[in-house]
Amino acid sequence: MTSASPPNAAACPRDSRPEEGAQAPPACCGAGDGDRPALSPADAARIALAGAGALAAWAGWLSAWRGVDVVPLAILAVAGWPVFREAWENLRARRMTMELSMTVAFAAAAAARESVALLVMLASVLAAEVLERLTVRRGRRAIQQILDLLPRSAVVRRAGREETVAVAALVPGDVVLVPPGSQIPVDGAVTGGASAVDESIVTGESLPVEKVPGAPVFAGSMNRSGALEVRAERLGEDTAFGRILEAVEHAERSRAPVQGVADRLAAGLVAAALIAAGTTWLVTRDARAAIAAVIVAGACGVAVGTPLAILGAIGRAARLGVVFKGGRYLEELSRVNTVVLDKTGTATFGRPDVVAVTPAEGVPERELLEAAAAVERRSEHPLAESIVRFAADRGVSPADVEGFTALPGHGVEARSAGTALLAGSRSLFADRALPLPPRRPGAATEVLVARDGRVLGAIHLADALRPEAAGAIRALKSLRLRTEILSGDATDVVDEAARSLGVDSALGGATPDAKIARITALVAEGRRVAMVGDGINDAPALALAHVGIAMGSGTSLTRESADVVLIGNDLGRLVQAVALSRRCLAIVRFNFWGTVLIDIVGIGLASTGFLTPVVATLVHVGSELLFILNASRMIPVGWRGSEKE
Repeated sequence: MTSASPPNAAACPRDSRPEEGAQAPPACCGAGDGDRPALSPADAARIALAGAGALAAWAGWLSAWRGVDVVPLAILAVAGWPVFREAWENLRARRMTMELSMTVAFAAAAAARESVALLVMLASVLAAEVLERLTVRRGRRAIQQILDLLPRSAVVRRAGREETVAVAALVPGDVVLVPPGSQIPVDGAVTGGASAVDESIVTGESLPVEKVPGAPVFAGSMNRSGALEVRAERLGEDTAFGRILEAVEHAERSRAPVQGVADRLAAGLVAAALIAAGTTWLVTRDARAAIAAVIVAGACGVAVGTPLAILGAIGRAARLGVVFKGGRYLEELSRVNTVVLDKTGTATFGRPDVVAVTPAEGVPERELLEAAAAVERRSEHPLAESIVRFAADRGVSPADVEGFTALPGHGVEARSAGTALLAGSRSLFADRALPLPPRRPGAATEVLVARDGRVLGAIHLADALRPEAAGAIRALKSLRLRTEILSGDATDVVDEAARSLGVDSALGGATPDAKIARITALVAEGRRVAMVGDGINDAPALALAHVGIAMGSGTSLTRESADVVLIGNDLGRLVQAVALSRRCLAIVRFNFWGTVLIDIVGIGLASTGFLTPVVATLVHVGSELLFILNASRMIPVGWRGSEKE
């Protein structure tokens, strides 16, 4: 049977040789046929030969010569050669495989002169191999379509001339010309032109991003409108998209623990069939029953189907914007029952936004904004940047100021048009003996503003929740997952976010050590934990959790520490990842128990003479294909860019 092997080296942008612990061929499968066409002329000829021979034997047209069924044996030798070759290789490697058991069944059928059963079995096995190869190849294509997203050539300007070169021949500093409708081949900066670029495959941003000179662009993104000139900075595997591809390729080659279980189960079922056949022969001397017992056991459905399901799930996840760094993390995520999230940059945007403007009595809102924008315009504090941006969005242009002074930890002051401006905390205003306005309910950060000792009002800022965050939390809870927030922010801020999101519990003021302690405590309670974060302070907790999940916009250290990366910042992808992993493992478990049940019943019926070799062949092939096709449901269909399946 065929193997779910990784794409060949020519198709991959990097070395695809298996690493330690990499994907091995399934227990019932032969290695080395990864590059064979799904149906070669030789395959078609062998199937046709075996099928024609089976019909001729059933019709009684094949006569024996001196007591030997010469024609069926000749057909078996010619058409069954690939099965025998793999059986010999597996025997030398001391692997118990389906090819080996089928070879034993062929030999037994030939010895018992069961020509019809022999040739029907041969034709069915050969046809099943082709169908399996088609299914496995479809799974490989799901991954390969992702690997093929980067263009293979680029137009570059060198020495005043434009020439088309292979992307592999580009060097940092080259100016690459990207026409409309083309994919960008490098990470770099725009040096000429303007366009809208679809970066969803890299950043997760659903809307095209406007690009002008100086703006960064990423390899793999699609240039939608105008022509761009891009100075190459990072190439190949060093690009953001290249790192995503590297993780996907590694995940495809890695083995999930459940695959080892599948291999052992397949070998056990084959061994059980051989033992049952031998026992049947010794007790009943019924060759047909013994042959049927060997034939009926089908373990390829689980041995091929398990890696196929995982392969399909990894490809589907990558299309959804979720990169698993190995099959074992896919399996581990399916078992998680607790999700712990950092707040800043994970459940929120990670930047303060103005949520309310409260002018003092008799003060117009515009006057408050003008004073606030003027005094804050020279500050580099994130709160100041948000206030200036908010004022600009409302058509307020900050006036020029002089004598600007930053008061670290308290606020800023300056002079504008001969007046003294002050903006800062309540403690600053209390120190200056200024009247304090009533505190606004809620956990927002407050910036008070005054001109010449007169309090103009307050501006309230908060780290806004991501619009999809509350829905994602509800969806996680519907999957029977406990949700928690761990954050270094102030407790009242974290509690307010927790109430808005609807999480089960929250802990504010959490240092990196406190996050580690909480994850350790949850694990000690027997909970299986997924930790989601984006900052450097989240990296230790991500490494400690059963599954560490990093937001794609997080720091490089966080992404390196994580087992799963969400491209972009959409927590909805986390829900999709959990649901996908559970669906994949449910398919694998169904195949496990279905295979065991059918084989036990089939072996029992065959050993007691209720199953003929021909019917045993149909049961074997039918059940095997049923479970492989069940696994193939994980393979995504088609490619639509930012597909959401």
